[in-house]
Amino acid sequence: MRYWHLDPLIDRAALGVTELLTNVHLHAQPDKTCTVEMELLLDRLTVSVHDHDPRLPQLCHADVSATSGRGLAMVAAVADSWGARPDGDSGKVVWFTLPAPSSAPSRPVRTLTPYEAALETSARSLAVDERRTEHVSPARSAVAG
Repeated sequence: MRYWHLDPLIDRAALGVTELLTNVHLHAQPDKTCTVEMELLLDRLTVSVHDHDPRLPQLCHADVSATSGRGLAMVAAVADSWGARPDGDSGKVVWFTLPAPSSAPSRPVRTLTPYEAALETSARSLAVDERRTEHVSPARSAVAG
């Protein structure tokens, strides 16, 4: 998320993902395999969790003294919107959206690898050296002959 300059959303996104992954751990069948995806489009970050259990989650109203059952309510509280849909023949996707700050780029800013940065720095210094030598007249010998 820092890659997209979405630092203000980290806590809300982390809470939402944690709750959805907890639901996979507690409820998903036949296995606990899942995939988390994050997508930034325009002014909206969408976080989704895919698992292999076709049963769609249901928002329940947990008793005040209950120690579980509040996960989706917490997701609903921190997100602009959320939902669940079937995914293929078996499985589902549970997702939520958060508003992206207006200063966030719609495309990730590319970060150079150390190798690419070194090449770019070398190329820049070569260009500077070439510009310096363009304006220098050729050396002449001071020796007669």
